[in-house]
Amino acid sequence: MHDVPDHAEPPRVSSGADDAVRPSPSRRSVEAVLFDFHGTLAQVEEPREWVIAAAAACGVELDRVRATALADRLLTAGRAGGPLPARVPPRLAELWADRDLYPHAHRGAYTGLAETVDAGIDGLADALYERVLVPEGWVPYPDTEPVLAALREAGVKVAVVSNIGFDLRPLFAAWKLDGLVDAYALSYEVGRCKPDPGIFLRACGMLGVDPERTLMVGDTPADAGAVAAGCRVLVLPCADAGRPNGLSAVLDLARPN
Repeated sequence: MHDVPDHAEPPRVSSGADDAVRPSPSRRSVEAVLFDFHGTLAQVEEPREWVIAAAAACGVELDRVRATALADRLLTAGRAGGPLPARVPPRLAELWADRDLYPHAHRGAYTGLAETVDAGIDGLADALYERVLVPEGWVPYPDTEPVLAALREAGVKVAVVSNIGFDLRPLFAAWKLDGLVDAYALSYEVGRCKPDPGIFLRACGMLGVDPERTLMVGDTPADAGAVAAGCRVLVLPCADAGRPNGLSAVLDLARPN
């Protein structure tokens, strides 16, 4: 965790008992937690299952061997929610640059990358992208619901802050987690992408909290950009779908004083 250092202040005259109850700036309580989405609260489905489900939507049944080989090629090309592509074709460069700012760019970039793989299945690129838009294409981490519920019980506000080109609200509603999230700061709606401090400041504004009383939780250096907005930051390791990723550590940091 990286705490934002407090700015130096000039000495002041002690006011006696008043000082005894005033909290130290370095001990400010956490009133809100901002969560990254992918790799922090949820993970995309296992690659082979992703390909099998998409092919089935196209009316094609793939055996697991062919699905595994195809998934490996598609991951190299670039998958939404997966590793960055090894190469972005020049014709997709503009869409790729804007993918987290406009829904059409997000879809166009990832379907375009999938189309670079000759799978021999009509409509597969679109079907693969559709999986990222539905709850079945994601797996919330085991600690996600318990942690969000504990924060709600403690009166700590929660926002999801994500670089993404589509609406996450339907996913949270399907998982029955929408009642545990107070706001969504999504890059394509905000017009800013992490690590730009603007997206974190917008999230704090949505929650009505001071950044210095806010903790940002994510899994990449982009999430650490919240430091420039005045937030504290916790970076957790990204885990495979279904495996705990240490999210419960948030409760120790957000425990009321």
